[in-house]
Amino acid sequence: MSFGAVNEMKGIVLAGGNGTRLYPMTVAMSKQLIPVYDKPMIYYPISALMLAGIREILVITTPRDAAAFRALLGDGSQWGISLDYAVQPAPEGLPQAFLIAEPWLAGARAALVLGDNMFYGHGLTELLRRAALLPAGETIFCYEVSDPERYGVATLAPNGHVTDVVEKPMDPRSSWAVTGLYFVDERACDIVRTLKKSKRGEYEIVDLHRAYMRMGALRAERLGRGFAWFDMGTPEALLEAAQFVQAIERRQGQKVACLEEIAYRLNLIDARAVAHLTKGLNASYGRYLAKLIGGVNQIRHSA
Repeated sequence: MSFGAVNEMKGIVLAGGNGTRLYPMTVAMSKQLIPVYDKPMIYYPISALMLAGIREILVITTPRDAAAFRALLGDGSQWGISLDYAVQPAPEGLPQAFLIAEPWLAGARAALVLGDNMFYGHGLTELLRRAALLPAGETIFCYEVSDPERYGVATLAPNGHVTDVVEKPMDPRSSWAVTGLYFVDERACDIVRTLKKSKRGEYEIVDLHRAYMRMGALRAERLGRGFAWFDMGTPEALLEAAQFVQAIERRQGQKVACLEEIAYRLNLIDARAVAHLTKGLNASYGRYLAKLIGGVNQIRHSA
């Protein structure tokens, strides 16, 4: 991979909430800090933003968990990116993330990814890049499911535009579920301010989608066969995601959402930086990184 950074596009990882669906695992820690096979859950959404070409990322979390995220992720410089942090005092819906991030965004376009979402598949980087490079409108990522009534569901036109979005419909018109990854233009914050909170006292993400749709500016990227999407917010989904990552890594010998490898392959850090990160790591993760830079150096010396 030799993609450069996407100008004027910033990333937001929403890692707040109470994690009640994963109780009691989340009594003392954020669900986004829970391991998913061999790495913390939050590595997976961060990897999607990095693959999209985004280099500035804001992590939004709870007052309780902010210090733990800082201890885990730092300022991002070890991966050649910039990480900042903000606190969500109380969960008031997914679109609230844009209002919290507004001063940090400073008018930039943004990609919002939910901290419990994982995306995987051949060609994913190209889809992410295409969404990140669109100058206007919103792009959502849709995944075909067998039980669409459990999700927000999008009706898609052949050209990729969205003609309808409904939250948990009783009679779904399509099987395309809306995942937790949204690319928006600089109008998102202003649009969110016009939204009314629902009966449960939250801004609803489907209302943001519908606002863009009414402007004719909502399009979708289809994650069809060959792609995997996990919402890791339940014990069952958490286990399925971990088993999926284990299978990929054991059978192919390639790690999923390895931020050091992604940074290295995107030329954000060099082999010396990777070697520094492997110091003291004797487990499989460290050996994988050592093999990564060792193999590349051997190729370079023999060329």
